[in-house]
Amino acid sequence: MSVSRTVHGASIGILMLETAFPRIPGDLGHAGSWSFPVLYRVVRGASAATALGGDSTQLLQPFIEAARDLVATGADGITTSCGFLSLFQQELKAAVAVPVAASSLMQVPMIQALLPPGKRVGVLTVDGQALTAAHLRAAGAAEDTPVVGTEAGREFTRVILDDEPCMDIEQCRKDNVEAAQKLLRHYPDVGAIVLECTNMVPYANDIQRATGLPVYSIHGFINWFQSGLRPPVFPASHAS
Repeated sequence: MSVSRTVHGASIGILMLETAFPRIPGDLGHAGSWSFPVLYRVVRGASAATALGGDSTQLLQPFIEAARDLVATGADGITTSCGFLSLFQQELKAAVAVPVAASSLMQVPMIQALLPPGKRVGVLTVDGQALTAAHLRAAGAAEDTPVVGTEAGREFTRVILDDEPCMDIEQCRKDNVEAAQKLLRHYPDVGAIVLECTNMVPYANDIQRATGLPVYSIHGFINWFQSGLRPPVFPASHAS
């Protein structure tokens, strides 16, 4: 079926917070992180601090409008640059009538189904105090899912939430690894880790090596999401 659109060949539309902090390779906001073309739309006035705040609902309508613009431009599916936006999942998918994967947290119930008895998914987040049962519930995750944040670290949370233009990547790496290790100390039954924050992706491999556990991020989630929107074509399936 032919659909009128301006841009062709980019199936994923990404709703971006308006930020100034560095977006390094691996980060959802770094275009080089993707092996397929994506469309970006910045939601003006939507800071990281506001997205984590108790009044984040004021951002809903701007996100809906930006999502509709992405779909009209050519996106077949929508995601966002903040895991806390799980709160917008139902409204976004209703507003745009295409698949929406608003948050990395949506992986929690799927990964839980993979784990052996006695093990559960743990979540690493940019702010453990701000991530509430409502965010988990909106993503389909159990409200008692173990959660630990990086806010006690030296660099990562401060740079993201204060929107600082410079970032010490090695300090951010240490903050993420140390928070993951804290998660396991506090919750020894954790059998896999989901990274809530889309800015944590560059450190996923470090976290996996430090903990020995599977680590799931927005990067893997969106690659899976995109593979359904544009399934790969294999030569043998089209052989005469």
